[in-house]
Amino acid sequence: MLPNINLTRLNGETEQMHDYLGKVLLIVNVASHCGFTSQYTGLQSLYTQFQDRGLEVLGFPCNQFGGQEPGTAAEIEQFCSTSYQVNFPLFEKTDVNGSATHPLFEYLKHGAPGFLGTEAIKWNFTKFLVDRKGQVIRRYGSADTPASIANDIENALQNAE
Repeated sequence: MLPNINLTRLNGETEQMHDYLGKVLLIVNVASHCGFTSQYTGLQSLYTQFQDRGLEVLGFPCNQFGGQEPGTAAEIEQFCSTSYQVNFPLFEKTDVNGSATHPLFEYLKHGAPGFLGTEAIKWNFTKFLVDRKGQVIRRYGSADTPASIANDIENALQNAE
C-alpha cells in the first residue's frame, strides 16, 4: 500500500501521496543538466498518451548525481516547461539516497531493488512503475527510455480496468 507521504510541488503547493491512489504512477528522479535530460520528451509523451486512462508521471528533481540539478524551484520549472513542455507534476528537489532520502524513495527502492538487490539509485532518470494499489511493479534504469516502458504502462492500466 502506498504510504501517505507529504509532497511539495515546485510551486510550493502541498499534497499527499494518497491523492494518487487509484492511479498508475511512473515516478522518476530527474535533472536538468544530465545526459538523460532529453527523456523529459518521452516522459511527457507517455503522460499525454495515458493520462486520461489513469497514468500520472511524477518528477522529482535530484541534485545528488554530479550536481546536475543545481537550479532553484523556479528555474527548474521554467526549464522543464520551456525546453520540454512538461506539464506533469514536478516536486521539490529530493534526495533519493543517503541519510536524507525522501520517504517515497525509501518505499520505492525497497519495493523494487536494483541490480543484485541493491536499493541505492545509481543515477538520474531512474524510473519506478507503481500500480493503482500502490504496489511497486518495477524499477527501470536511466538508460531505459520512456518509450520502452509504454507496454508495461499499458499492462498496468489494463490490469486495473
